[in-house]
Amino acid sequence: MKHGIYAVLLLLVVPLASAEVFVTPFGGYSFGASGLDANLTRDNQSISGDIQAEESSHYGIMLGVLTRHPGNIYLLYSNQNTQLKSGGDFSNQRITSLQLDYAHLGGSLYFPVGDFHPYVSATAGLTQMRPGDDFSNETRFSMGLGIGAEYRLGDNLALLAEMRGFATFINGDNDLFCSADNCVWRIESDLMWQGQANLGLSFRF
Repeated sequence: MKHGIYAVLLLLVVPLASAEVFVTPFGGYSFGASGLDANLTRDNQSISGDIQAEESSHYGIMLGVLTRHPGNIYLLYSNQNTQLKSGGDFSNQRITSLQLDYAHLGGSLYFPVGDFHPYVSATAGLTQMRPGDDFSNETRFSMGLGIGAEYRLGDNLALLAEMRGFATFINGDNDLFCSADNCVWRIESDLMWQGQANLGLSFRF
């Protein structure tokens, strides 16, 4: 029985150990964040409107291994330093600063044509929203889809351009961004959507 378990582990580990490893630093622009229907309760008064992350630049990194499909399996981390803004009855004003992070596990499938490698990608993981001031951090499950292309500049270097979309599951009727002075956002939306346009360099080892 033990020999059978060891054999299975070897079948799983050996292909990964012999696979090409890659690291891809990237940067880009985050856009189109959907507004979240919200109610602000402060000093026993309630105001309705929406809140959303402001469009801004971001940076990130992917670490992974290539597969035989051809494709890859990777970990993705992305960080956006932006502002949390309000609209509607809130008069489109700044609420606080916001760090928006995505930490995802995913994979891509390539359709190579010479040195040009278009691909589709899917990921799943966590979104963390870290507002400034006294507001609490929030972590939610999220999923992502992407399309892009790599252009091989050599055996170990490629230029990458892609578009990604992320859906963060808020699960409506939740309290988000609670602060110490009894300020609570009651969120009524189920999803927060956000897009990314990325450029990066992929190094293979």
